[in-house]
Amino acid sequence: MTDNTGDYKALRREYQAQALDSGDLAADPVEQFGSWLSEIRVLMPTDATSMTLATADATGMPSARIVLLKHFDAEGFCWYSDYRSHKGQDLAENPQAELMFYWPLLERQVRICGVVERLPDASAQSYFAERPLGSRLSAAVSQQSALVDSRATLEQRVEALRAQHPDGQVPKPEQWGGYRLQPLAFEFWQGRESRLHDRMRYRLQDDAWIIERLQP
Repeated sequence: MTDNTGDYKALRREYQAQALDSGDLAADPVEQFGSWLSEIRVLMPTDATSMTLATADATGMPSARIVLLKHFDAEGFCWYSDYRSHKGQDLAENPQAELMFYWPLLERQVRICGVVERLPDASAQSYFAERPLGSRLSAAVSQQSALVDSRATLEQRVEALRAQHPDGQVPKPEQWGGYRLQPLAFEFWQGRESRLHDRMRYRLQDDAWIIERLQP
């Protein structure tokens, strides 16, 4: 039966995963993230790198959306987008953001906050060339987040561009590129019974990572 009351107070689940303690964590949060990502990729091979990217404009108005993590290392966590998009405009005004990964099959989430910079154009050129043709065409014809009168307009633009490049060598748009979030803090969350969750935070202090337990 469909519930149209909008009241979901009775809807709940119990978390029964393993415990998480400071002794379980790597000293380096990037290493710890890589370990957790490797585990979830076995269970969610196509969605493990989906992440919520939260930004805010110059007034502080937040916005969030799902994007895909494309690569990470000690320097930061990277994704690609149109610089003219809503998130691109936010980051131009306020180059700070937070990433969140939610992995329900392991009852885990990871939050990473920090400052954001654009990646070098060479990195964007390299990744753009690796993308499937359809993705390159779509990125090239679309000004992400701008208004459009219909889907048919977009499809016509794609076909026109495809005809211009029968060899498939679609050039990267000037306003398309990559971003890197340089972390200042991480939080690793492990769901536990009776909502007594384990929350472990890495905080950067004097170029060293401090691990702290947070109350649930």
